[in-house]
Amino acid sequence: MRLIVFFDLPVATKAQRKIYTEFRRFLLNDGYYMIQFSVYGRLCNNSEDAEKHEMRIVANAPLGGSIRTLIVTKKQYAGIKILSGKKKEQEKSVTNYQMSFF
Repeated sequence: MRLIVFFDLPVATKAQRKIYTEFRRFLLNDGYYMIQFSVYGRLCNNSEDAEKHEMRIVANAPLGGSIRTLIVTKKQYAGIKILSGKKKEQEKSVTNYQMSFF
């Protein structure tokens, strides 16, 4: 499973940029990787793990802007069509055995 986070946070002021940076650092420190700008993904072993990390997003979400999450299965994620660019290293297929180490 993958938990995907989409966010759009304001960055007009220095304080807003700081909030954006703190949220982005939280995502990176919690094991997320950048799929594209303001879209981050994380591998999860099962739906309970995905829901746990989703609750961590809720607890760390800043008040301004828009933040959304989506939980998808490996098969659903494999159906992504890349129209421009290419897959990043972190997006390549991961076996169930490898996932148990995350």
